[in-house]
Amino acid sequence: MSSTEINTDKLITDLKRLVSDSEELMCATKDAAGDKAHEVRERLADALESAKRSCRRLEDKAVEGARSADRTIRDNPYQSIGIAFGVGMLIGVLVAKK
Repeated sequence: MSSTEINTDKLITDLKRLVSDSEELMCATKDAAGDKAHEVRERLADALESAKRSCRRLEDKAVEGARSADRTIRDNPYQSIGIAFGVGMLIGVLVAKK
């Protein structure tokens, strides 16, 4: 798994956790009175919807990227093996020098 995939997965997980925690906070403060509390809840609800949309887009992009990589590898299996071998050799040489 590449660092970009790891970062994307971590971002998706963090966004899901943020949405979940924010929804819990909204439920816990539903009885709060006042115009200010109502305004803050509305802004939080808007932010949550935006975060959910961003999370869905990120997940869709990650899935499409994985599908694209899979198609490329399946269309060019020998080139993929050669590239993987070359990268592995390069990493081996660099690690062995240290």
